[in-house]
Formats: sequence, C-alpha cells, structure tokens
Amino acid sequence: MKNSTIIGLVLGLIGIFGGMVVKGAKLSALLNPAAYMIIILGTMAAVMVAFPMSELKKVGSLFKIVFSTPQLPEREQLIQRFMEWASITRREGLLALEAKVDEIEDDFLRNGMRMIIDGNDQDLVRDVLLEDIAATEERHKAGALIFTQAGTYAPTLGVLGAVVGLIAALADMSEMEKLAHAIAGAFIATLLGIFTGYVLWHPFANKLKRISKQEIQIKLMMLEGLLSIQSGVSTIAINQKLSVFLTPTERKQMREKEEGAVEQKAQA
Repeated sequence: MKNSTIIGLVLGLIGIFGGMVVKGAKLSALLNPAAYMIIILGTMAAVMVAFPMSELKKVGSLFKIVFSTPQLPEREQLIQRFMEWASITRREGLLALEAKVDEIEDDFLRNGMRMIIDGNDQDLVRDVLLEDIAATEERHKAGALIFTQAGTYAPTLGVLGAVVGLIAALADMSEMEKLAHAIAGAFIATLLGIFTGYVLWHPFANKLKRISKQEIQIKLMMLEGLLSIQSGVSTIAINQKLSVFLTPTERKQMREKEEGAVEQKAQA
C-alpha cells in the first residue's frame, strides 16, 4: 500500500470511527440515509451546476490519478538521456537523432525532438512547447478545481442537512428521548459534510495540483534539454544546465554514481 492517498484515507476513517468510540458515540448513528443523500447527492448537484459536462466527464480519470502512483520520467535518467543525445549530436549532427525518435515514449518529448530535427527556429520550438505546457497546466487546474469546489460545497451542505434534521426533530417534541436521538442524528450530515470536504475533496485537489506541478517541471526540463541539444552544447554543459531541476540530495547522489562509474571503468 505505497500510495499515500489510500494510507491517508485509512488513517482518516480510523481517526473518525476511533474518535467516536472513545467519545462514547454509537457507530450505528452513522447509518443515516437522509444525511448521505443530502451530502453526496447535494455535492454532486452543486458540482454539476458549476461545471460543464465536458469537464465532468474527466472525473473518473482524475480519481484514477489520485489513487495511483504517477508514472513520470525519472529526472536523473532524463539527464543521462540528454547527455547521450548531446554526444551523438556533436559527433554526427542533429539528423543522427532521427533513429532515436521512435524510441521516445513521452509525446511531448517526441514532438519536441521532431521539431528540432526538422530544423525549426529555436524561438519557434520554445514558443510551441511553452504553449503546450501552458495548455497542459490549464487542463490540470480545471480538474483540480472540480474537487476544490466539491470541498467547498460539502461542509455547507452539512449545515443544511443539520438544519433539515433539526426541523424534523423539533416538529415532534412529545417524547424527549426521541427528540434527543433525532437531534443527534441531525448532526450526522454536518459530520459527513466536513469529513468529505476536508478529508476527501480538498486533499484530492491538492494532490492533483502537486502531480501537475511535478509534470510541468519535467516538461520544462525536457524543453531546456531539447533547446540545449539544438544549440550544440557539450554533455558537461547540458548536465550542469539540467541539474538545476534536481534537489541538492539528488545532485549529490548523481555525482556519486558518476564517480563510481568512472572508477569502475578505470579499474577495468
């Protein structure tokens, strides 16, 4: 269970249920169909009013992203790859990279490589790829905003559910025991609204934003690598330029690996 989303949800459920038990509340109180209808259907209704169906159709894929480990290229491997391509370019020219294009799995990187091989102006390559990055970022923002808005609506709908429950409870005050039970049940909607808003929807939105930021950084790294290859820089220069996208720890580990490889080669 390496995915932090699943771990977080399990801990959240343990916290809520465990807290209720410690406080002496009965878990059976959660079996309140009306509260679930108000929160779940109400949140879905509010989101559908706020967003067009063209964006809501992507919710399934957004859930898949949240509950899976992002398959992003390793930055260290990208640097090694660009160094290899830079070496080939300096020896044989840009056209020699044409044989490498079909090996590239990432669409963004493959399209960028084709542009520089075709001899497009560097400013054009930069502009086109930056526009691609900006469009990707906007799509990601739109997806995260759906969950952000759901997280805003759910707690408010919880208050609405409590009001509805209190109206039903206060309509009949003949028996105080039933009244107390009805009032307790009225606040289940508030509990569900706050839980779904701040344990599900807002964290989901934040995770999508974090994954988007990581993907954008990778694309910017690819852009700089492609432009460096087009400029004909050396392998050392491209290593130094792309290393800025690594953390200090990652840079240190990469240097140690390179030094180890050099020592092994010298000993052989």
